[in-house]
Amino acid sequence: MHKIMIIEDDMTIAKTIKEHLSKWNYDVVYVTDFKNIIEQVIVFEPQLILLDVMLPFFNGFYLCGEIRKVSKVPIIFISSAGDNMNIVMAMNMGGDDFIVKPFDLNVLTAKIGALIRRTYSFNGKVNIIEHKGAILNFNDTTLTYKNQKIILTKNEYKILQLLMGNISRTVSREEIMQHLWDNDEFIDDNTLTVNITRLRRKLEEYGLENFIITKKGIGYMVE
Repeated sequence: MHKIMIIEDDMTIAKTIKEHLSKWNYDVVYVTDFKNIIEQVIVFEPQLILLDVMLPFFNGFYLCGEIRKVSKVPIIFISSAGDNMNIVMAMNMGGDDFIVKPFDLNVLTAKIGALIRRTYSFNGKVNIIEHKGAILNFNDTTLTYKNQKIILTKNEYKILQLLMGNISRTVSREEIMQHLWDNDEFIDDNTLTVNITRLRRKLEEYGLENFIITKKGIGYMVE
């Protein structure tokens, strides 16, 4: 079930969109607290955002730029201000599409489905994992956090790939070692400890403290 966040000042419109998209098996929330939108994006981890231009406190263009500092999530602008200048501004700030109000809900649903398929389906595989603002990119094996690109070693990338692909599940040390070397003959408990320690230190340098949690005597978890 894909997660969608609606950032829309008109609660009637937001509720209508939520009710419609929920029928299509989307997990939908809409923002009611416009003071802490970025924090809500990080916590909810949407796979698509519907973003209005005219909002309390900050407009949609500014928020799009701020969201882009922490996430590559697809963003569709929805606004009655559909002149060329606003559409160009939306695209320049990192938007992926622009729908002018009033719009047909079925057209909106079709655009959402198409954008989600393009973003998350490549030969049937998702090419990024995002969690708490940290984005693991399968294409270049890097981690991005708060607009900082973190270069990972091969083992660091494989550890994060496994842990972030199993959010809130404890992954045993044995499972991680098999994922690293793909052959029981090369499993080395001490080497795994060194790799985890170095990875944690690197993540902490970029502000990701306690990202990897130790489950004593069992393994590790990202929650």
